[in-house]
Amino acid sequence: MNETEIPADTSLVELLDQLVVPELPAPISMVPQTMGWPIVGAVLVLLLTYALWRWFRVYRANAYRRAALAELAGAGDDPAQVARILRRAALAGFDRRDVAGLRGRDWIAFLEKTGGEPWEEVLKEPLLTGPYRHYATIAPRLTARAARWIRTHDREAPS
Repeated sequence: MNETEIPADTSLVELLDQLVVPELPAPISMVPQTMGWPIVGAVLVLLLTYALWRWFRVYRANAYRRAALAELAGAGDDPAQVARILRRAALAGFDRRDVAGLRGRDWIAFLEKTGGEPWEEVLKEPLLTGPYRHYATIAPRLTARAARWIRTHDREAPS
């Protein structure tokens, strides 16, 4: 009798008992088989590290801006304090030799050049003479304009 021939009197249970369970295939590795994925992963890690390093440098370089804005918020609308805070922010953000000697219209010109926009004429006088006069109606606008300069001035602008 041939192996492929099945006797007619064989029951289904006997046939099931003759079944052989096949071997399971080898487990599939989850490790990529090419070097491309590890290289892509390494490049992504390097890019993320570089981006975090750049962010930290910018964050640290702008610490003087955050400090000046906090001080400006606590200064109220006193033009003398606003002028002092602007001067300190400029000294922290730019080379001291370029800022320390500026007075009067040269100081305003520096603020306009580095801020990228002109200051309103009505705000220039309180900024220059704030410690010597009282400007109750102009001061809130001066404080807002000073805060905008602190947030947006360009440290790379030629002084």
